[in-house]
Amino acid sequence: MAALQAAVLLLLLWPGRAAAAAPLAIWHGMGDSCCNPQSMGYIKKIVEAKIPGVYVLSLKIGSNVIQDMENSFFMNVNDQVREVCGQLTRDPHLKGGYNAMGFSQGGQFLRAVAQRCPSPPMLNLISVGGQHQGVYGFPRCPGESSHLCDWIRKTLDLGAYTPAVQEHLVQAEYWHDPLKEEDYRKNSIFLADINQERGVNETYKKNLMALKKFVMVKFLNDTMVDPPISEWFGFYKSGQAKETIPLKETALYKEDRLGLQEMDKAGKLVFLGVKGDHLHFSEEWFYTTLLPFLQ
Repeated sequence: MAALQAAVLLLLLWPGRAAAAAPLAIWHGMGDSCCNPQSMGYIKKIVEAKIPGVYVLSLKIGSNVIQDMENSFFMNVNDQVREVCGQLTRDPHLKGGYNAMGFSQGGQFLRAVAQRCPSPPMLNLISVGGQHQGVYGFPRCPGESSHLCDWIRKTLDLGAYTPAVQEHLVQAEYWHDPLKEEDYRKNSIFLADINQERGVNETYKKNLMALKKFVMVKFLNDTMVDPPISEWFGFYKSGQAKETIPLKETALYKEDRLGLQEMDKAGKLVFLGVKGDHLHFSEEWFYTTLLPFLQ
């Protein structure tokens, strides 16, 4: 018995023993759901295949996949983030920390989780096509209802910053009008808050800087996100909608209101580009480029 106990102890302490991979939480984009076999279900499957034993939580907002999809359009983002924080806190698999991967709007939503909910700790954040400075355009819309997409476009054009629209239309909550910067700063109930547009919340800054890596993936042929540079935290230069500036030229970076400058200097920010339209990538690219951040 003593020999067996010694052998088990040696195995546990052996320096070459592979550590278990951290759990992974994933959040889908607009018009998608947690368990779509062609999107999040597929991602969950290939991660589990390549990292044996890893726990993958595909976040669902609502009691079923239909509600989950509808909530990606109509549920207040702050309420969604609050719901996700609760899910993460209650999940015993995540108590030691977890990695997070958000797709499209799920990228900036998970960043809000990192800033607002430090327990359990988020270790690495991978944003795949997330729009961290928001969008100013709605050229294409996923999902099967073109009528719904047309309605959203008209609503955003007419009154993105009215209280009723901000409270009930997800895409309005990260609508960033470079021609109406003051309206955006005052009335955006989500993006302006997490981007420190109304003052510096030191807790947000501290929590985001606790990440080991913040990985941002930009799709180099993106026809959906306007402007695509938002996926790397850049945006239109204020006052017009033609010329864009990179993250390092923004006031957010220069004033380091969110800690991104300090994270950049520490090597914590990773900017990746992939050829293809929005969320179009190969399995091989996913394996070779993103998977190493999860292992």
